[in-house]
Amino acid sequence: MNNIDLYDVIRNPVITEKATLISENGQVIFDVSKGATKAQIKEAIETLFKVKVKSVNTLIRKGKIKRFRGRLGKRSDIKKAIVSLEDGQNIDFTTGLSG
Repeated sequence: MNNIDLYDVIRNPVITEKATLISENGQVIFDVSKGATKAQIKEAIETLFKVKVKSVNTLIRKGKIKRFRGRLGKRSDIKKAIVSLEDGQNIDFTTGLSG
């Protein structure tokens, strides 16, 4: 894969309380493309962040039905990847964030 494809596979990191808690166990959560396979996700993470990946677990979060100005709408489904890193490896997203 070339770099453009790698950036298409990984959409963005998930930065929530739960994601922060599991990061202490050497895991990181990303939103990924719906068509991405576990092998593609592993290759993209290892290439872009220069880390060793132990395993990749994926899930699809179904979109909620929401109301907006009285009209029903549906949020789109999102595929997430929980990436387990090898011991001693880490990816830090908190640098550069002001708060």
